[in-house]
This record gives sequence, structure tokens and C-alpha cells, in this order.
Amino acid sequence: MSEPFEPSHELRKRFHQQLDEIDASVIRLFALVTEGVAAASESLLASDTEMARQLTGRDVLVDQLEADLEQVAERELVTQAPMARDMRYLVSVLRIVPELERSGDLAEHIAQRAATGLALRLTPTVRGLLEQLGTTCVEMWQGAGDAWAERDPEAAERLDTADDRIDNLHDQLVEELGSANIALPDAMQTTLVGRFYERLGDHAVHIAERIRYMAVGT
Repeated sequence: MSEPFEPSHELRKRFHQQLDEIDASVIRLFALVTEGVAAASESLLASDTEMARQLTGRDVLVDQLEADLEQVAERELVTQAPMARDMRYLVSVLRIVPELERSGDLAEHIAQRAATGLALRLTPTVRGLLEQLGTTCVEMWQGAGDAWAERDPEAAERLDTADDRIDNLHDQLVEELGSANIALPDAMQTTLVGRFYERLGDHAVHIAERIRYMAVGT
């Protein structure tokens, strides 16, 4: 016996309910990444090994949520054949969630250096630059999450300006490490941390650009 016919408006209602669920999961993923960047920065400066270990385990949740979102978004894209705005939305989800996942990995990489007590062996100037990098990155990720929730097409320009600050701080960090009295292995690890922050800034900008596309179609 064939299944009863379901009116098209009911199908569309279910589809948009699914989009709402996807959006809630994306917002949660933004929150997890932003909290991860903040906690990684805090644990690095405080040399809090326990917090660093907790962050490493937490990244598994980010990875699973990203995989689930990709699967659901791909299914809706294929089975519902959405048009215009809904199409842009689902394509944007598929572009953004991998960047969120990679950003979660970068936060974990910073936390791993915190677990070694790296900051205790750095100069006050270097620690100050790392603190500024962390603070700016957290602000950028908070801005990216807000931009997604509000579908704000103007956020890309603001985040691009903040990313310039990240790049400038990164350059200052590299210059300072070249002259500071820091053991070479620690200087190399700190250079990597600076690069992780720089990449976190880049991901936030890329996401804001995708939000602009989603909001206005360009």
C-alpha cells in the first residue's frame, strides 16, 4: 500500500523546521569554537595544564557536530532542491562548518602548548603580545558568531580590520622572538602559537565573507 500523500506546504514546513535545527547547531558550533579560543588563550597565559587537557577532549565534540551538520545539510540540499535564499543558506553551512572545525583544532593546538607550561619561560613582552593576540581573536570570533545569528553583511569589513591588527601583532611577535632571550625550542613553539592565532583570524574573516554572500547573494 502506498504512503498517504503529504501536501507540499507540509513538506515545506518540515523543511524549514529542519533549517531552524541546522541553524541552532551552527550557532552552538560558533559558541564552542569561541569558548575554546578564549579558554585556550587563558590556559596558555596561566599555564593551566588541567584546563588545557579539558580543551583537548572538548574538541571531539566540535568534530562530531561538524560531521553531523555536513551530513544533514547535504541531505537537505539533495532531497529538497531548495531555491535562491535557502540554497545559499545550505551552501553557506557546508562552506562554514569545516572552517569552524579547523578553528577548533587551532584552539586545541594552542591549548597543547599551554600544557607544557610554555608561557612561564617567555619574557613579559612576548606574553603581552600573546595576550593581545588572544583577546583580539576572541573578539573576532564573538563578532563572527553574532554576524551569523544576525545575518550581518557588514561584519566582514569590521573583521577584516580586526584581522589587520592580528597580522600586525603577529609581526611584532616574530620580531620580538628574534631578539628576546628565549630558548630556541620555546621560541619556535611560540612562533607556532602566533601562527595559530593568525589563522584563527583568517578563518573568522572567511566566514564573515560567506555570511555576506548568504545575506545579500554577492
